[in-house]
This record gives sequence, structure tokens and C-alpha cells, in this order.
Amino acid sequence: MCGRFTLRASASEIAEFFELIRDRIDWNVPRFNIAPTQSILAVRATSGGREPVRLRWGLIPFWAKDTKLAASLINARAETVAEKPSFRTAFRQRRCLIPVDGFYEWKREGKSKVPHWFSLRSQRLFSFAGMWEKWQAPDGTAVETCATLTTTPNELMATIHDRMPVILKPSDYDVWLDPQVDDVNVLSALLVPYPAEEMQAEQVSDVINNARNEVDPRRS
Repeated sequence: MCGRFTLRASASEIAEFFELIRDRIDWNVPRFNIAPTQSILAVRATSGGREPVRLRWGLIPFWAKDTKLAASLINARAETVAEKPSFRTAFRQRRCLIPVDGFYEWKREGKSKVPHWFSLRSQRLFSFAGMWEKWQAPDGTAVETCATLTTTPNELMATIHDRMPVILKPSDYDVWLDPQVDDVNVLSALLVPYPAEEMQAEQVSDVINNARNEVDPRRS
């Protein structure tokens, strides 16, 4: 699964790449160790275009009685997302983009887990496929949360892990964001492994193992 990622681009770079309707983004960059339960940047569709929003990573289904499920619902499997009660409504009706420029995965070597950082060879921004939900707390407070989707690994990822995040192509952003598109077959066709030849990986420092460490692990 994908449980950590990076977003080092400036607000203006993010706004330009994702064609946002406003370039003032509530986001402090760079980030080298974004982790579950944190507030992350996402992109949603509105009647006026694509808007940047902050969502908590770890989905709370609208029907949940409390927030306990969030920590275990950071990822959804592409193969079952349309049927799982926790995800199926958000998958059909409330999808989003999660801006990223790299992510981490750990390879087991003996008793150790060695972190690797994956990015695009082009060094460009990209997006995880995400979905969001609004949950209302007992006191009436609205909490907006999200989850990312995972799929089978491409050849590069398979050397490290048996899953990888769904990375959407920019040409698919409009379809993914369109709330009017609820055909499971259309949506599922986008949830495929990203081409391995367009990605790269490098081993990084285990300083990143601690989610509180906000340093570049490639230079540690």
C-alpha cells in the first residue's frame, strides 16, 4: 500500500499543472513525509472548474458513528472499491485528485525494511486517484476526509511491493473528477498500473521511517 508521499512543488506550480480556478493554495511546501491522518491537498471539481481543498487522509464513511475507521481506510483496492460499503458511494459520486511528486515504499531485507522513493522520470507532478467523503460529528462539525486507490504493481514496483497507488494520466483527470460519471466499468478502466518505463526509484535514508521527520531522505 502507499502510506507516505511527497509534494515539493510550489503553490503556483501546483495551480498551473492541475489548472485550478485559483492559485492561492492553503499549502506549505515543500513536504517530504506526508502521512496518514494528516491534512493533505486535494483537487475537486466544482461548477466553476477545479478547486484546491484540504482533506484529512483516512476516509470516514458518512454512516460511521465515530472516527475510528479513518486510520484503516487510507487506501482502497481497485478490485473491490465499487463493492466495499466503506468506499462504494464515494467511488461513484465523490472522487478527487491527490497532487504528488513522489511516494515511498519499503522493501523487506531480512529483518529490516528499506525505504525507496518513486517518482516520474520526467520529474513532473502527478496525481493519485482519490475519493472523498463528508462526515458529520455528533456535535455537528463537518469533517472532510479522503482515501487513495491502489492497484497491482508494474514491473518496477513489483521488485519492492505487491501493490502500488493508482497514478492517473492527466488526460483522465476530467473523467475521474466528473460527478456525473458513475459507470463502474468506465471508472475501473482508469485503475491500472502506471507504465514502469515512465517511473524511477531510488533507495533513501531510513530517517523517513518516522513520520515526524520532515527532511529530504535523499540527502540525509
